[in-house]
Amino acid sequence: MRFRFRQVSLLLLSMIMVLVLAACGGGNSNNSGTAASTDKPAAEATPAAGTETTTAPADGALDHSKPLKLTVFSTTANYAGPQIGWFAKVIKDKFNIELDIVASNLTGGDTKISAMMASGDLGDVIIFGDDKNHYPNAIKGKLLLDWTQDGLLDKYGADIVKQFPKAVEKAKVAFGGGSSVFGIGNNVATNPSGPSEGKDMTWGPDLRWDLYQQLGAPEISKIEDYLPVLKQMQELEPKNEQGKKTYAFSLWSDWDGNYKMTLAKQFANMMGYDEIADTALYVKADEEKYYDFLSEDSWYMKSLKLYFEANQMGLLDPDSLTQKFDDVVAKYKDGRLLFSWFPWLGAANYNTPERTAEGKGFALVPFKDELMYSTGFNVYGGNGIIAIGAKAKEPARIMEFINWMYTPEGAMISAGSGTAVSNGPQGLAWDIDSSGKPVVTDFGWKAYADQQNTQVPEEYGGGDYYYGSNQMNFSFVVPAMVNPATNEPYDHNLWQTTLERNPSKLDSDWRAKMGVLTAKEYFEKNNLLAVAPQGFTGKEPLTMDKTLEQKNKQIGTVIQQISWKMVFAKNQAEYDKLNKEMHDKVNGLGYQDVMDFSVKKAEELFEARKSVK
Repeated sequence: MRFRFRQVSLLLLSMIMVLVLAACGGGNSNNSGTAASTDKPAAEATPAAGTETTTAPADGALDHSKPLKLTVFSTTANYAGPQIGWFAKVIKDKFNIELDIVASNLTGGDTKISAMMASGDLGDVIIFGDDKNHYPNAIKGKLLLDWTQDGLLDKYGADIVKQFPKAVEKAKVAFGGGSSVFGIGNNVATNPSGPSEGKDMTWGPDLRWDLYQQLGAPEISKIEDYLPVLKQMQELEPKNEQGKKTYAFSLWSDWDGNYKMTLAKQFANMMGYDEIADTALYVKADEEKYYDFLSEDSWYMKSLKLYFEANQMGLLDPDSLTQKFDDVVAKYKDGRLLFSWFPWLGAANYNTPERTAEGKGFALVPFKDELMYSTGFNVYGGNGIIAIGAKAKEPARIMEFINWMYTPEGAMISAGSGTAVSNGPQGLAWDIDSSGKPVVTDFGWKAYADQQNTQVPEEYGGGDYYYGSNQMNFSFVVPAMVNPATNEPYDHNLWQTTLERNPSKLDSDWRAKMGVLTAKEYFEKNNLLAVAPQGFTGKEPLTMDKTLEQKNKQIGTVIQQISWKMVFAKNQAEYDKLNKEMHDKVNGLGYQDVMDFSVKKAEELFEARKSVK
């Protein structure tokens, strides 16, 4: 489904903002060295490569003449260090801003977050993966800047205020005592309802389609049926081209934090459920139903058993205990893995043009009982939060930068960040054709298919495409939302020119056998989507008190640690012993108290959904 809305007013707004930003920035585009089309619609305003660094502007506007280096503390980033490459150049040219990213994912998880909070300084820009604990605690600790202070939001966040008023309303009511704004949500949209995913859903499951076809494409009725199929696939290709062993599953722990084993939740999403963060429940997307994730019926527990059995069958990568996410990405790229939970993981890293031309690659292989959890468009913004530190340097310039990321110009460049491959710079990875439609360039197709092996020209920032992307790992605007400047979604995968492009042998074969053009279309056509309305109660959210929060952390640590042990148990007897140990320990720590609170959070969620018409 594509939800379009009134274009004229938004188009005029984006044109006005082009003029305003040009006046504020003082950096007129210098198009030397670009491949940009000279025939562009008036509303298109993405800066081309070669744009000069902004200089001191006219009176009343922000001064960009001095470089501003910002520390970005992100709880979701998978990269640490200076932002480099093409995105660094875009924001340097436009705002004279440089980013240095601190990633708790890579340096201690919750321990790192706690240490940063204890220091009293979270940095200049802060990104929270959710709004459940750390974000409200940071507000209480006076670690975040109030955006309404000195009219900061109204002056330099005008696009956010105008285009996403419900997100501002939620920020004030839920976390700002009705008046303050300490941050804004991710994946915000103007569309009120419907599935917000793009060409692909967030989850798969995806398999090596070529190997699956060689087996005769056996029917898969339920999740457990993947194991014997994957074993046969492994026997077809026991080693990759470099002679290294292949596996079905390769896990990583650096997304775990201190609660749950993250990769044991994905199958629940394929059954129409998702977790409420830091609680003990999985909740149905489109019904008032939930279950305890440690119960026998839970797909958390069933996933642990599935991975245990996969390990017994030689299908689980033994490096899973020690490796990081980037290590797994490299293994997909090298053709060592046969299963992917996410289309943005397996296909994005293995499906090079050369491989797909041969019919090789990852593609959706659904199971008969699948009901895909779908996140609905959210006018209030998601639970991810971007905020400004209380001790931030030059907050007005930071606010201007954050605001820009929510504009059509900023969203068009970074669309997909956090969930898919970013569109990247205009004139390099994409452009506007003579009819005013966005189109991916030849370089873009190469970059999107093989990010780490695609070198970006120096005039666009240099380096490889992957690390040149926005490394904050925060999706500002839903990529499937329509860009008023082009009348097409921000996501390049959904552009008309993309869908009409000559498909590869892999795509042609998949489309012919599935009877659809995209994975999303498959789930829509077969009525296999469970769409979760994204609403708001209009009240402050329930939060754990300090005692329960500490208890919950202790319980989460036990669950996480023993979950990994269960997966790698030497036999069924050890698995059962560890399972009992986990339940006994968490019950002794007060699991029922966490469950009682979790049920209240589920009831709060059901109430919020009623606000979506």
